[in-house]
Amino acid sequence: MHIGLIGLGKMGFNMRERLRRGGITVTGFDRNPELTDVSSLDELVAAVPAPRIIWVMVPAGAVTDNVIRELSGALQEGDLVIDGGNSRFTDDQAHGALLAEHGISFLDCGVSGGVWGLANGYGLMVGGSDAEVARAMPIFDALRPEGERQESFVHVGDIGAGHYAKMVHNGIEYGLMQAYAEGYELLQAKDIIKDVPGTFTAWQKGTVVRSWLLDLMVNALQDDPDLARVAGYVEDSGEGRWTVEESIANAVPTPAITASVFARFASRQDDSPAMKMVAALRNQFGGHAVRPARQDPA
Repeated sequence: MHIGLIGLGKMGFNMRERLRRGGITVTGFDRNPELTDVSSLDELVAAVPAPRIIWVMVPAGAVTDNVIRELSGALQEGDLVIDGGNSRFTDDQAHGALLAEHGISFLDCGVSGGVWGLANGYGLMVGGSDAEVARAMPIFDALRPEGERQESFVHVGDIGAGHYAKMVHNGIEYGLMQAYAEGYELLQAKDIIKDVPGTFTAWQKGTVVRSWLLDLMVNALQDDPDLARVAGYVEDSGEGRWTVEESIANAVPTPAITASVFARFASRQDDSPAMKMVAALRNQFGGHAVRPARQDPA
């Protein structure tokens, strides 16, 4: 199988490599000349044999809109576009409708795994038709963890369902990180606690709060025990807000997720230890940039 991949950033670059290791031929296109395999989108389309599969891995919103619009004019009837970014599910439905006007199929795929996905594989949540999911299955098999043929993948439903599931996944992620971070701040504040990093290390095996996020928390503390190099300023990439908006629209109470989103807003006002930990965790699992801690004048 030979596919095209648009977007070779932190996620796309590693996905290209994992797909190639899995036996998929990949031609990648990126605006960065040091990363791209071809110099233009037209060259990408020409390089991939028809009927084509083009995976889009670019930032959600206007950037994805523009790429989908370009592909609608460049591809042919029978081709398939997969959006693997973090688009909002309502955008998927619009993108699917636009491509369908040209006889081009569409799948949306929520992808979890961050910068660790190259080595560990990715969790995949897909929306679209049964036939197109089956057509793209060798790609999904190459991306998910080896030996996990019954796990790490779900065909959630119709177009938009994959990104809806990923939105809720990320909302839960917000709440989990916030809980760990608040526990970190409380331990740090108590004078009888002499080894905060060691406490989290002791929780890694055999406890009910053990998780990959906890492992990444320990990594962050081993690298910077007091988080002295990290500012307590945490961005949000949209999915947490969308989860809260959907919970309101569907009258589903999500107090923990909602509070975690508001905590990120608060982080932009105060350099709190809890938010420093959330920033450090985002850097650990997703390679998200952190702001350097403010330095007191000498």
